[in-house]
Amino acid sequence: MPRNVEIKARVTDPEELRRVITGLADGPPEQLRQQDTFFACEEGRLKLRQFSDGSGELIFYQRPDATGPAESRFSKTPVDEPITMLTVLGDALGVTGVVRKRRDVFFVGRTRVHLDEVEDLGSFVELEVVLGDRDRAADGEAVARGLMEQLGISDEDLIDVAYVDLLEKGLGSSR
Repeated sequence: MPRNVEIKARVTDPEELRRVITGLADGPPEQLRQQDTFFACEEGRLKLRQFSDGSGELIFYQRPDATGPAESRFSKTPVDEPITMLTVLGDALGVTGVVRKRRDVFFVGRTRVHLDEVEDLGSFVELEVVLGDRDRAADGEAVARGLMEQLGISDEDLIDVAYVDLLEKGLGSSR
């Protein structure tokens, strides 16, 4: 199962952060509009991601709720008919939440940097340090911490739950 080391943080000045990320990035960002629908799942999380171009992907992941860099294990597959898949999974498992966001994806070395504008929540940044088969989680944590420092992300900015959890708890941008 593929692995990342990830962090998620609230952003107070998205334009300044964008400027800093752009200076570090390997190239221009990929701009995406996404809707993630979460389904009831006993362990981990299962979501169907729909893109604005009509494509989708089904993603299962396991990540602890932690404020610092944490290892995430995931598997995903493309979905040719996401609307039909949404109906089938919703009927079978039940929908637990929906997250809509605009995401700019930058690459800084082996790290995916997501600058997210999440509907009803506000601005966030995610770092996903891609781990190879032989990489230790501690190596990815060191990369994440170094990039956090370069981007001015403090431990106080970090959040320990998924966007869907913040929406469920009513912790929008007024927090």
